[in-house]
Amino acid sequence: MTTSYDPPRPWIASYAAGVPADLDPVTGSLVDIVEASARDFPDAPALQFFGREMSYRALQEAIESAAAGLTRMGVGRGDPVAIVLPNCPQHIIAFYAILRIGAVVVEHNPLYTPRELRKQFEDHGAKHAIVWSKVVGTVQDFPDDLAVPGLVSVNVIRAMPLRTRLALRLPIRKARESREALHENVSGTTTWEDLVRADRLPATHPKPETDDLAIIQYTSGTTGTPKGASLTHRNLLANAAQARAWVPSIQRGRGCVVYAVLPMFHAYGLTLCLTFAMSMGARLVLFPRFDPDMVLAVTKRHPATFLPLVPPIADRLLKAAREKGVSLAGTEVAISGAMALPHELVVPFEAASGGFLVEGYGLSECSPVLMANPVADNRVPGTVGLPLPGTECRVVDPDDPSKDVEPGGRGELVVRGPQVFQGYYGKPEETEAVFSEGWFRTGDIVTIDDAGFVRIVDRIKELIITGGFNVAPTEVENALRQHPDVEDAAVVGLPSEHSGEEVVAAVVCAPGREVDVEALRDFARGILTPYKVPRRVFIVDELPKSLIGKVLRRQVRESLVTLTTGS
Repeated sequence: MTTSYDPPRPWIASYAAGVPADLDPVTGSLVDIVEASARDFPDAPALQFFGREMSYRALQEAIESAAAGLTRMGVGRGDPVAIVLPNCPQHIIAFYAILRIGAVVVEHNPLYTPRELRKQFEDHGAKHAIVWSKVVGTVQDFPDDLAVPGLVSVNVIRAMPLRTRLALRLPIRKARESREALHENVSGTTTWEDLVRADRLPATHPKPETDDLAIIQYTSGTTGTPKGASLTHRNLLANAAQARAWVPSIQRGRGCVVYAVLPMFHAYGLTLCLTFAMSMGARLVLFPRFDPDMVLAVTKRHPATFLPLVPPIADRLLKAAREKGVSLAGTEVAISGAMALPHELVVPFEAASGGFLVEGYGLSECSPVLMANPVADNRVPGTVGLPLPGTECRVVDPDDPSKDVEPGGRGELVVRGPQVFQGYYGKPEETEAVFSEGWFRTGDIVTIDDAGFVRIVDRIKELIITGGFNVAPTEVENALRQHPDVEDAAVVGLPSEHSGEEVVAAVVCAPGREVDVEALRDFARGILTPYKVPRRVFIVDELPKSLIGKVLRRQVRESLVTLTTGS
């Protein structure tokens, strides 16, 4: 079957009331988002950080000043500018200031190792960076050929309320440890305060175009070397518009509150916490890290209207609310991504909040959101929901993506839509490899039911081939997790002389339990076909995970290779 036609979209009939099938093409640029909210809601709170608020008018003024400061430093149109910051007001200001002058944002995890951070700088080559003071030394230690002369250091403590700043100065150990965790004195940089001290950018300064490159967003790297996804203003504007359309019950400028508990350097947090929130004229409550007590303290006064999270955060928040007797009522919509959302978590969370907790799906290459369960009673647990308005998808033969599989069959998910990226930054061959006749190959194996709901089966690149048979790690992991002595499991393939690869599991014991390896394998045989049962099981204290809680199978595999070979 070819793609010379527009494939059917059965999912539209399953949309919640008020959600359109398609959206008008976006125009303008991301900088229009804050400008519009500053015009329409100038005195409304835009940001809240440890209780300190900043209005949309003040935010827009700060963006213009920072933009002027960047031009004074020599940043020009199209130049990559790195951001290496936790969630804080300076992050939002820097993000939009870079875009305002037509430059390109490159987001980085501030907790990366020096090697990881250096690898990304080698890829994009930015000569200007806005960096958390705790990480400045890492950037300054780059070799001469990778030097970043335009370095701006950010002390996040400066954005906190006066009472918090004073408390951090107290001569007690806890205050000193907190202060040291948040800031480090540095030299040889421009300070953030110097950057924003500049006059505002002239209104006549050219703005970026809709199809200009806006962001280089690095993929998580769970299946290989991280690559920078090139996202345009159109891509990100469209995804923010799709998110707004998905929750028609939440009205722009009507007291919407969004919690940024996810890191904004991650594509998921960036779109749902940063661009979506600003486009809604929302109060964006910033958390530099997820702390249940900190979140619950805000919940008492400003419950989250919209709460992007991952299952471990939802679980910890629910448990903490129960322990402290804090109500989650008022949390209208929580959307979960990055990993499967257990139904046994959805039921109590929705009971506690009175709102919805639905699962979604996306990739960095897609800005990132592609689909989500409807915010309605017809949501389907165990699926990632329906493609967003204007998003098309097909299920194809992984070996020949020009051919669709039979309806309801398993195959690779391919997609197209306004949020799909332009390619990998500076990597034309890798870009060509992930597109087929204009459709982006996600690398995920899925099924789509008659109502249009999509169920993720596994990732192609993580399939284990043993004795000529394909084994999906997720299927084996789900089986192992059913054993009462197992808290978590990761399954990978290790080289085998006889079968190509053998199925191997790393298992974390449930609290207070011990795992009998042979008993666990016997248990798995009762669920799985024999070739899927792990040949070897290793007991580990914990599994490596990304900051949003996704198990890093590649790191598990590397650790097990070292353990089994001694190299």
